Amino acid sequence: MSSQRLAGQVALITGGSRGIGAAVVRAFVAEGAKVAINYLDTPERKKEAEDLVAQFKGDVIALAGDLSDPQVPAALVKATQEKFGKITTIVANAAAMQLKPWREITVADWDLTQAVNVRATWLLINAAYDDLKKHQGNIITVTSVMTETGQPGQIHYTASKAAIIGLTRSLAREIGADGVRINSVMPGGIRTEHEVSLSPDPKLVNDLILPLQSLKRRGLATDLAGAFVFLASEDAAFITGQVINVDGGWVMY
Repeated sequence: MSSQRLAGQVALITGGSRGIGAAVVRAFVAEGAKVAINYLDTPERKKEAEDLVAQFKGDVIALAGDLSDPQVPAALVKATQEKFGKITTIVANAAAMQLKPWREITVADWDLTQAVNVRATWLLINAAYDDLKKHQGNIITVTSVMTETGQPGQIHYTASKAAIIGLTRSLAREIGADGVRINSVMPGGIRTEHEVSLSPDPKLVNDLILPLQSLKRRGLATDLAGAFVFLASEDAAFITGQVINVDGGWVMY
């Protein structure tokens, strides 16, 4: 049974139509939040977002938008406020990712990754900040275990996720006086739709990842949702500037 830990909250969750984002949407609604889902405007993502809206009826809205466009974050914030009256929580989950050897990465590849993964996070927070300050809200960013382990073929993605850690920690120093919290979730090797599209045979990836984890099963999107709920709730009221690993015991400090 839900404890309604997020009752009264309004969350804007980017990349919310599938994978980790969709799991967080479901968990937030179950805990009493209203949610605006941002998704990339493709037929497949639109259908996924519309299915979530239909499932949760008045508790969820879907907002298309390409976060590589610097005008989109403010538009998403405005649309969320117009529907629900406020924003108390930002979950900056959307990410651009591609596999490329480092010398094949183009300037366009690099700039797209930084724009979606880093710049859009900053712009979302900036656009929503008056509400976040008013409601003593919170921000959850998403980094990656790759920032700790390194990953061939993804230096542009890994660099962007390392930047997210820096953004999270530095911003925590600036906004703490306003009573606004910001933390980051660090997923490990999570079996999502994106991974399936890259490697349909789970054994290939399992054989690479499971020896690195302490827990000998693959992580699923639902394994991360509880960390997001915790960070958004009053249970985490004295936690800010932290990176929470949810990786099956892959990276340990």
